[in-house]
Amino acid sequence: MAGKLPLVIVGASYAGTRLAATARELGYDAPIILLGEESHRPYQRPPLSKGLLAGSVAPGELALWGEAFYANHAIELRSGVRATGLDPRAREVRLHDGSSLRYATLALTTGARCRALAAPGAGLDGVFALRDLDDALRLHAALADATRVCVIGGGFIGLEVAASARRRGLAVEVVESAPRLLARAVSPRLSGYLERAHRLRGVQVRPGRQVRALRGDAGRVVAAELDDGARIACDVVVVGVGALPNVELAEQAGLLTRNGIVVDGFGRTSAPGVLAAGDVASLAPVDGDGSPPLRLESIHAANEGARAAASGLCGQMRAFGGVPWFWSDQYELKLQMAGLTRAGDTAVLRGDPEADRFSEFHLRDDRVVAAHSVNRPGEHMLARRWIEAGARIDAGMLADTSVDLKGLQPTP
Repeated sequence: MAGKLPLVIVGASYAGTRLAATARELGYDAPIILLGEESHRPYQRPPLSKGLLAGSVAPGELALWGEAFYANHAIELRSGVRATGLDPRAREVRLHDGSSLRYATLALTTGARCRALAAPGAGLDGVFALRDLDDALRLHAALADATRVCVIGGGFIGLEVAASARRRGLAVEVVESAPRLLARAVSPRLSGYLERAHRLRGVQVRPGRQVRALRGDAGRVVAAELDDGARIACDVVVVGVGALPNVELAEQAGLLTRNGIVVDGFGRTSAPGVLAAGDVASLAPVDGDGSPPLRLESIHAANEGARAAASGLCGQMRAFGGVPWFWSDQYELKLQMAGLTRAGDTAVLRGDPEADRFSEFHLRDDRVVAAHSVNRPGEHMLARRWIEAGARIDAGMLADTSVDLKGLQPTP
């Protein structure tokens, strides 16, 4: 490796660490430097809103790998380092301490940040966002002394936080500006099911309402005031109103961005020698149909994007692929999602939502294109295979719980 310029990865995220590890596995023999702003070693993020807040996962259990992993793979991990500038022509990245690094290839895996609440009082003590481990530790400590929690935003993070807080015995209210929960991600039927599930477990849900202001006393939040004049007493507020990709370095350097850093199937950006992967990357469509680039925030997307970028870096060219999948744990409910839906898809229900065990399959031209399952892991895995194969499945057979889906022979 001596004398070779390094692969510099900006962002010690899941995508960043996977890119470094996969590059080594594929035979990359130049130095690798992994830069992370946080003081922590790279860690798993999904448990932050689930097990960590609920108390079933300890902070020490979150590390992706131990220290020996980085040494064994010749990955130089630099924590507490922030990149402040990028010069693609000079192949140089500037750091917060005034130093700079030259690189052979740069990978941007800078992730995303929480969208701020645009309401008076958002800066009061007791108001939290949840994106990284420090956020989660602060919120965990605050919940220990809390009695009433207001969650602003009925997306996945908001609902997972609501479930974790409720399991700790706290009074919880969820305020969602859209007419239904998870409106952009799931069908009206699944939205209604999740709202009922939370209400049955003691959460107050207020869809179609906006927070007009947060009110405080002596600098600490005491209530959320809604647009209909209602007032929710609370001593902790958690804001989960979406995420924004961290594209500042890319934009400053003139890279093409559109709801993220635009990449092709191998993670290549508009600048030679610069890759991107993970939550910050926005995959350009390959069929040229005018569709906007697609940004997916999930472990699957981070893993696939990192693998694709590493394969291109090592000359093996395995494009981003696979069926998108995602999961959310809320109470004893495991929601697993596969594929991507569109307006006009046919939704087929299998199982009984009242029993908290069902799947909703989405068909397009009789092909399975997506599936959302609650406590049905076997059907989720079957659906992933069907979606990958573009399989045709009869809607009636999907809905009939007496039919053994494992025995079906899908029509290609």
